[in-house]
Amino acid sequence: MKKILALALALCLVLALGVSALADDAVAPKDGGSKLTFTTGGEAGTYFGFGGVMAQKVSEVTSSTVTAITSGGSAANIYALDDGDAQLGFSQSDVLSYAYVGARTFEEDGAIDNFSIVAPLYMEQVQIVTLNPEIKTVADLAGKSVSIGAPGSGVYFNAIDVLGAYDLTEEDIKPTYQSFADSVEALQDGQIDAAFIVAGAPTTAVTSLTTTNDVFLVSLDDEHIDALIEESPFYAKAVIEADTYGMPEDATTVAVSAVVIASNDVADEDVYNFLCGVFENLDDLAKAHDKAKELSLEFASSFVGVPYHPGAVQYFADKGIEVPAE
Repeated sequence: MKKILALALALCLVLALGVSALADDAVAPKDGGSKLTFTTGGEAGTYFGFGGVMAQKVSEVTSSTVTAITSGGSAANIYALDDGDAQLGFSQSDVLSYAYVGARTFEEDGAIDNFSIVAPLYMEQVQIVTLNPEIKTVADLAGKSVSIGAPGSGVYFNAIDVLGAYDLTEEDIKPTYQSFADSVEALQDGQIDAAFIVAGAPTTAVTSLTTTNDVFLVSLDDEHIDALIEESPFYAKAVIEADTYGMPEDATTVAVSAVVIASNDVADEDVYNFLCGVFENLDDLAKAHDKAKELSLEFASSFVGVPYHPGAVQYFADKGIEVPAE
């Protein structure tokens, strides 16, 4: 009996320590938060929908108040941080990398480096959307009317990169420069043949199109994907499953990361609270938006090339994770 009691006590001790360890893994938000503006993207995109859900949760459970607003997307968000018009913003990983070194759309103005990483959240796929089942490959876009996003936007450069992998240029198509919502409307009206939409799938703009149309996504083949990734390593291969938009088969494409960034002037407490509000409440967020199901601390702490904000460094450290700091 004594041995049984001893074993029982030992087991209770182990369980208690285990519960304690799990409890210690949770962190609490900081006091002294302030009001923050969070620039996202267009109303028909994932940035705005999911950004609003995260902003509301952070405002509910921390001392920081976050207001998500619509914007022109990645490049516009970076400029908004630089101009002091916002404190947080969404950006594609490729676009923020261009800004940090002054490349592509940022070449004329020079590098913008007064921002830092809060966290990459999920992968956003390059979706080449069409209602024409005869457009099966990127090569089939030659001579077609194709929406490739606003000039200088992340979508625009993704489109140029993908076209280039197939030895096509902007001059080989009939380009239009439209938002997600405008692209969908143009597809619906037969004004364009295809549209590049770069966002986490399923994307609201594309989903709305499926209510009255059969939607097809143009796939990339492995040979061209490998060549593209070798040239631009921030891309990764991605598969969009057929049931995402009720398609006849899966679509293979490439993706970049959707990253939340912050001005370096933002207080450490506010960035800590943003991460705490999101990652300590994933179950609640998942009830409001499916994208929350894709979030993980492992992915959120994986960014390289641009340093993390000190508030993010502290949050991840409290979770037992080291991230790149200045």
